[in-house]
Amino acid sequence: MYIGSKSVSVNLVLFKIVCCGFFPLQVLNEKKLQEVDSLWKEFETPEKGKETAFLVFLFYTASTALVEGKLSKNLKKILKKIVAKDAHEQLAVADAKLGGVIKEKLNLSCIHSPMVTELMRGIRSQIEGLITGLPSREMAAMCLGLAHSLSRYKLKFSPDKVDTMIIQAISLLDDLDKELNNYIMRCREWYGWHFPELGKIITDNLMYCKCVRKVGDRSNFASSDVSDILPEELEEDVKAAAEISMGTEVSEEDINNIIHLCDQVIEISEYRTQLYDYLKNRMMAIAPNLTVMVGELVGARLIAHAGSLLNLAKHPASTVQLLGAEKALFRALKTKRDTPKFGLIYHASLVGQSNTKNKGKISRMLAAKTALTIRYDALGENTSAEMGAENRLKVETRLRLLEERGIRRISGTGKALAKTDKYQNKSEVKVYDPSGDSTLPVVSKKRKIQEVDEQDTEVAVKAKKFKAEMKGWLLYLCCCHVIVCIVQLGLAFTASHSTWVFSSGMTVCLKKVMILHRLTPDCSQDYKQL
Repeated sequence: MYIGSKSVSVNLVLFKIVCCGFFPLQVLNEKKLQEVDSLWKEFETPEKGKETAFLVFLFYTASTALVEGKLSKNLKKILKKIVAKDAHEQLAVADAKLGGVIKEKLNLSCIHSPMVTELMRGIRSQIEGLITGLPSREMAAMCLGLAHSLSRYKLKFSPDKVDTMIIQAISLLDDLDKELNNYIMRCREWYGWHFPELGKIITDNLMYCKCVRKVGDRSNFASSDVSDILPEELEEDVKAAAEISMGTEVSEEDINNIIHLCDQVIEISEYRTQLYDYLKNRMMAIAPNLTVMVGELVGARLIAHAGSLLNLAKHPASTVQLLGAEKALFRALKTKRDTPKFGLIYHASLVGQSNTKNKGKISRMLAAKTALTIRYDALGENTSAEMGAENRLKVETRLRLLEERGIRRISGTGKALAKTDKYQNKSEVKVYDPSGDSTLPVVSKKRKIQEVDEQDTEVAVKAKKFKAEMKGWLLYLCCCHVIVCIVQLGLAFTASHSTWVFSSGMTVCLKKVMILHRLTPDCSQDYKQL
């Protein structure tokens, strides 16, 4: 195939109209194609265009095959018929890729150059004059329809794969929940002034509104049958409470407004149920594996937060784990604290089943598996949910292992660590005994500690006994001597003589007491002094 700017002789032109097909045109005057800059002058009018080229054969072919770079069967047959007359003809094509396919399949030389581009532009400007039977209005409509279908085919577009519906549905579902909650609280508070006991008996909001709409005034409960709304036990309790209610009386107009509010609550509740079913079915059609992993609500919120399923598929697992917790993340980074462990994925059922200690581990593993399923749903052609089921089973197994590990630690049933004893060589090693070298008896120069301690103990016991006995005798003698001195003082009492006797008597007593206090284990000398 020739691709370049050099002018080459051309015999055939393969002109393409998207909505119709290919039109082989025969070049009548090849000399007019030599000057590329002035080639447009040859197609100023339909008459001049017919003098340059004319239609050889008209046929239709599938454009989808050409998008994929394939040569259709119809085009191959027509080219064989046209080129069979003269094998030296050259074919001008507007698409170099198409020329390469024709060259490979039919062994036909093709040309793609600026001259061919100008020739195609001139033919397109006078196409209505060269090809009869193609109205411009119908051809424009055909081109528009084919362009839409071809773009859908090229982009693999499917109406069932529109994730915009999911984004709008989950946003509407959240808005309905808020409005429904406000309406129900207003209804309970409003009707509570008239029948306050009913709110404590009926806890279900939808049952409450249905009862209020059906009965109206509380005085009608006794004659009304609400068995289709409430069970028998609650019906009896409601009728008994209505007879002794402490609520205030209200007018009929107030009851009518409350009933209208109950109608709104019931209608919104029914529409919310219908919308939830629609969202569930749409999620199973667009992202079945993501729905199996985290549920339809969490999956829809992830898609809405990212903007589309394809944008969500571009995020890594760490970003999927923290989607919805951006404020907490940046606040933690700013204050240098611990970053959050989960965002919207926290509401998944698998994370809710785990205990507080394992929520971070499970959310991290769940985010990793969820990222894989999102890419499989966004970029894969298979619509089954087998991959999501397999990954969910892996996460459940991991969760079970973490919980069993904690139970084993608490109960102590886990395997104990293996105890390793000190290594001992089994072979007997004989050691030389030097005690048999000398036959002389060994004489110890020092006393044995045990014998010395025994001798010291016996001496100390005897000394303590003797000291105790001597103290008793000395105390007795001192007392006797003091008594004698007192008697002497009483017999010979004079002012001058009494002082001398008392002082001499006390001196003798003090000397004996001092001898008593300085007694030692060897008390023989002190005893002689006494």
